[in-house]
Amino acid sequence: MKHIVDTEYKDGLTFVSKVDGHEVTIDAAQNVGGRDLGPQPKELMLVSLGGCTGMDVISILKKMRVEVDYFNVRVEADVTEEHPKHYTAMHIIYQFKGKDLPMDKLEKAINLSQDRYCGVSYVYRKAMKLTYEIQILNQ
Repeated sequence: MKHIVDTEYKDGLTFVSKVDGHEVTIDAAQNVGGRDLGPQPKELMLVSLGGCTGMDVISILKKMRVEVDYFNVRVEADVTEEHPKHYTAMHIIYQFKGKDLPMDKLEKAINLSQDRYCGVSYVYRKAMKLTYEIQILNQ
């Protein structure tokens, strides 16, 4: 199996990627010559991680019959100061709201995502430190 994404140059520093029929505009910040028409490429790595593990966790929790009122995946990353600027570590914060959320099931769902299902986590762990925490937020 192979995934293919076309990324077409538009102008300035703007590109449009076509992913399974969806368009994603990528650009740079204005202070480096872009027009800030879309996210920067590096930050999309954080989006990929949050989406991958988030989909896993919510799917697993549904199978466990755990209902959440709110679920958010925040990804924070440390980036180097020198070129090539790259991430050295990522920290995932799984944020939940709900009634009677069983911590053991939340942890199990997250661990299954991190250890077995999320291909993005798998690849990133080979390149940098990847950590996580669980937050139960007030209603």
